[in-house]
Amino acid sequence: MKHMRLGAAASIIALVILVGFVLSVPHAREVAAPQEQKSEASTPTVILRDTFKKGVHTISGSVEAPNACTSAGATASVAGASTTPSILVAISLPVDTGFCLQAPTQVSFQTTVAAPARLPISVTVNGEAATTSAP
Repeated sequence: MKHMRLGAAASIIALVILVGFVLSVPHAREVAAPQEQKSEASTPTVILRDTFKKGVHTISGSVEAPNACTSAGATASVAGASTTPSILVAISLPVDTGFCLQAPTQVSFQTTVAAPARLPISVTVNGEAATTSAP
């Protein structure tokens, strides 16, 4: 008789554990699919400072890079010379292939261009138009 009670208790405990396991494991439809990163990057914001002296613009500033290991390169040119001239600053942020902490960081750049005073400045980052702000 003692063995029957022990067997019944063991069966009840096993059943409780089995039911608890079935209820606690998430079903495939309840698990959210991993979210993919946006294929479109948001429009980068560039902080610009323009210093004009003796016909030369020295344009410096900073742009947000994906990590501290990224370096920014910048070139400036005068665009639209026949219509309304403006200064085009092309910033390149190469893809970093090394191991680096993926924390957004402000990376500085500087470039010069000979152009008339008070020309509007437009900026691109890796070929995409960027918004600008002054410090």
